[in-house]
Amino acid sequence: MDTLEKENERKKHRLGILCVIVAAFGFSLMTFFVRQAGDVPTLQKAFFRNAFAAVIAFVSLIVSTKKEKGVRPRDYSSFIKPGCGRDILFRCLFGTSGMIANFYAIDHLGIADANMLNKMSPFFAILLSIPILKEKPSKLDWASVLIAFFGALLIIRPGTNLALGPALLGLYGGFGAGTAYVFVRSLGRKGERTPVIVLCFSLFSCMVTLPQLIFAFHPMTGEQWLCLCLAGIFAALGQFGITTAYKLAPAKEISVFDYTQVVFAALLGIIFLEETPVPLSILGYVIIIGTAVFRWNRLRTREK
Repeated sequence: MDTLEKENERKKHRLGILCVIVAAFGFSLMTFFVRQAGDVPTLQKAFFRNAFAAVIAFVSLIVSTKKEKGVRPRDYSSFIKPGCGRDILFRCLFGTSGMIANFYAIDHLGIADANMLNKMSPFFAILLSIPILKEKPSKLDWASVLIAFFGALLIIRPGTNLALGPALLGLYGGFGAGTAYVFVRSLGRKGERTPVIVLCFSLFSCMVTLPQLIFAFHPMTGEQWLCLCLAGIFAALGQFGITTAYKLAPAKEISVFDYTQVVFAALLGIIFLEETPVPLSILGYVIIIGTAVFRWNRLRTREK
C-alpha cells in the first residue's frame, strides 16, 4: 500500500510539473498576443485580459457553490469569508498595479526581458512574507534575493540609454505580483476559495481600467480584437494550469518550472518579433533562473 501511495504521489508530481509548463506556455502566449495587439493603450489591453478571467471565475464560482451543501446557488451575499476582505483588497491593489506595469513593460521591452523581470515575484514574495505573514527567511532565502536582484540589474542595465523607465516598471510588475501572491497565500490559510479570489481581482482590475474604455476608447482593428481575445484565452489557460499544478504538488517542489515561461517568451520573440536578447540580459536570465533552481534543489535535499 505504501508503494502504491508513493507511486501515486510521483504521478501527481509529474502531472503537476506538466501543468506548470502548460501554464508557463499559456502566459508566454498571453504576453506575445498583448504585444501583437500593437498601439492599443495598456489599460485597454488590461481590461480585455481580465474580462475573460472574470467570466471564467464567475462560472467556476457558480459551479462550486452549487456543489456546496446547504448553500443556495444564487446566495452570493456573503461569498467572501469573514476576515478575508482586507487581504482580498490588497491582493487586488498590488495585483492590478503590477499587471498594468507588466503590460507596459511588454509594450516597451523585449518580451523575454519583460517576462524575466516579472519572474522576480518569488523573491519579492520572500521579502514581503516577513511583515505580512510573519515568516523568517533563512540565510539561503536572503542570499537568493540578493543574487536575483543582481541578475535583474543586468537586465535593467541602469546608466544605459535602454528604456530604463519601462524596465523599472517591469521590475515593479514583479514586486506587485510577488506581494499579491503573499496575500493569496494568506487567503489560502484562511480557507478562501480560488474562484472568489480570481473573481474579485478580475472585477477590480476591470473597474480600474474601465474609464479608459468609456472616455478614451481606442478603436481596434479586427486583428487587434483577435489578439486581445487570444491573450485572454491563453491567460485563462495559464491561470487554470497553475492552479491545478499547485493542487497536485507543493509549490516549493514545482514552482521552479514556471521559469520555462521566459524560455518560451524568448523563443517567441526571436522567431516572430526578431528580438534577440543582448548578452547581459542572457546572463541575467541565467543568474535568476540558476538561483531559483539552486534554491529549489537545496530545499528538496534538506527535506530528504
